[in-house]
This record gives sequence, structure tokens and C-alpha cells, in this order.
Amino acid sequence: MKAVTWQGTDTVEVRDVPDPVLIEPTDAIVRVTSTAICGSDLHLYHVLGPFLDKGDVLGHECMGIVEEVGPQAGDLRVGDRVVVPFNISCGHCWMCERGLQSQCETTQVRAQDKGAALFGYTRLYGSVPGGQAEYVRVPQAQYGPIRIPDEEPDERWLYLSDILPTAWQGVRYADVREGDTIAVFGLGPVGQLAARCAFHLGAQRVIGLDLVDERLELARRFGVETVDLRTVKDAAAAVRDLTDGRGADGVVEAVGMEAHGSALNTAAGFAIAGAGKLPGPLARLAVQKVGIDRLAALHASLLAARRGGTVSVSGVYGGVVNPMPLMDMFDRQLTVRMGQANVRRWSDELLQILRESPAFGVEELATHRLPLSEAARGYEMFQAKADGCVKVVLTPGS
Repeated sequence: MKAVTWQGTDTVEVRDVPDPVLIEPTDAIVRVTSTAICGSDLHLYHVLGPFLDKGDVLGHECMGIVEEVGPQAGDLRVGDRVVVPFNISCGHCWMCERGLQSQCETTQVRAQDKGAALFGYTRLYGSVPGGQAEYVRVPQAQYGPIRIPDEEPDERWLYLSDILPTAWQGVRYADVREGDTIAVFGLGPVGQLAARCAFHLGAQRVIGLDLVDERLELARRFGVETVDLRTVKDAAAAVRDLTDGRGADGVVEAVGMEAHGSALNTAAGFAIAGAGKLPGPLARLAVQKVGIDRLAALHASLLAARRGGTVSVSGVYGGVVNPMPLMDMFDRQLTVRMGQANVRRWSDELLQILRESPAFGVEELATHRLPLSEAARGYEMFQAKADGCVKVVLTPGS
């Protein structure tokens, strides 16, 4: 089959790889009909290469048709149309029963001291072949796949795999209440959906911050008050100025480790670039022991929240020695929540919302739809934010 494979820093290629087969009795094989490029894939593309091997199959946002099921795949049937959550969880362990599916104890990658295994996401998370492919093996298929209606286009449902539950959890973790003002740092796909989820959950105002024209315009179309970061010196101060000097009730940080708008000539920028050029074992050691991220967005998010407010971190971070303004955080009595989305915790309620209405504008999110064969162009375009790119969806077999 054809699949998107990692071949080196900033290099992906569509290559022939072996077709997946059932390995465990709880497995299923899904023929992929749509798969997306996620902002987290860009971390693999540019930063986390030391934890990948040439030929690793990427991708963790996919959906399709069940082609084969193992004898213990529950009531999943051949022909079912399903979305595949990005994290692999069993549904019955101590963590899953408490709504922490991203920490599933059945699939935890204990060798790396990490949480649940993820599709297409490095040896840190199990090196499970991903979904940017014509077919994907789905472990724990008795629980993970989300069955969806046969009607409506793929993009009504595709984002249940990752970015919609990620945005929803981010807003829920921000403790949104009726009438609140919410700030969203980063208006990429997760930030766009977080803003819409905040309105859905009762926020009166959503302030979105970014520096890409297309993202700012898209957010404004959904009622977001936007701040162009190219025009302000202090992002947190800009939020406070819009909220009577107080700050937002809740802040969703949807940027993450690379913070492309941050100056690259910083210690973090040099460290990120330098680590990727080291030999594999040294690079992995550098990331795990002295890793540092660009933190401008995270620090600004902490300062943009009002005293007693909540900051929800949805952006992925990988550093271990990131400096944090603990004095300010303590003095201002902030609550900070973070973590990988627990997809199956939220998927049933989100599926119901999507069934009842064209909520969240999900079918308008993708700006580029490409055949799987053009995945490399999609990665380049998404990384560079070129050609108005906000979200790329790939179609195998086209």
C-alpha cells in the first residue's frame, strides 16, 4: 500500500509499505478514506526526528471503512464507517474508567515512561504505524473506533479523531462558564475550533490571537475578536486592554513547542535546531535531558488570564527544562490544566452535537484537499503557512 513515511528532518515521502495485518485479536483493519495533516505532525517533521526511524508511517487523524476485524473486536463489523481516535485506549483499565484515555494503562508506553500509545507518533509513543496511508491497523478496536453515520461527507466527522476533542477538552479545561471572556492563543485548526467550542459552551466573548492573515479572517467569520500579533508588542497586555485591565476568565494555549511566530534567534530556537543535527542517540538524550521550547505563547497565556483564572494548555510541548514564571502564577492564583486529549471521553457528546447540527463549522476548516500522493507538498505548505493554508486533508486512492 501507499503511505506517508518520514525520511529525515523536513522530509516526508509517499512510499510503498507492507499492508497491515491483524496481529492481536482486538485489532481491526480500516481502509482510510480521509486523513489529515495535524499541527502535531509538524513537530515530527521538524523537531522530534530523533525519535523517528526512516520509513515510519505518519499520521494520526484518519477515518474510513472497516475491512477486517479480529475475533475480540467487540461489535465492530466489516463495512462500518468509523473515525479512528489518535490515542489508543482499551476502555476498561483504571485510567480509561476515569476518563483519562490518553493515559490508558493497557497501551501505556512504559519503556519511555509515557502515556497511551499514539498512531504515527515516534518510539516515545509506541511507534504505531499511522493513518496517512491507504490502510491502517487499529489496536483495541473493541473500544477505540467511533462509528459514524453513512451519510454526510467525511469532513463532518474526520476531526473527531483529534482536533475537535482536543479543542473541546481545552475549552472544558479552561472552565468556561456562561458569560465568560475566553482568550485563545494560536488560531490554527485547534485554536479555530476552540473558539467555536467556547461560544457553544456559553462564552460571551472570545479573543483570538495570531499573526497569519487567513487565520485571523477565518476566526472573525465566527464572531471572534482578533488581535494581530504583528501589531502589538505585548500579547498579554493586549488581552488585558480588551478586558478592563483584568484579563480573560479562561485562556486556551493552542500554539505549542515551536511557536513559529517567536524569534528564531533565541536560546530555545538554537537549541531546537541544534538538537536535530546531532547523531540520533545524542539528539534523543538532548531532548530528554536538556530540551527547551519556545515559550513566548505559553508565558503570554499565563499573563493574559485574570487573577484566579484558568489557563488550559492544548499545544504540545516537549521540553524538560522550560523556565516558568512560578512567582507570578502563584501570586495570581492561576489554575493550569494540560494534556493530550482523552478522545473517547468526549466523542459521544461531540458526535451527538455533530448529528444534530452543522456545529463548529467543521466542513469549512480545510483549505486544501490533496491526494495522498501529494502529501509532501501538503506538509511543506502547512509548515510554511503558504497559499492561505489552515488545514490539509489527504485522500488515499485519488
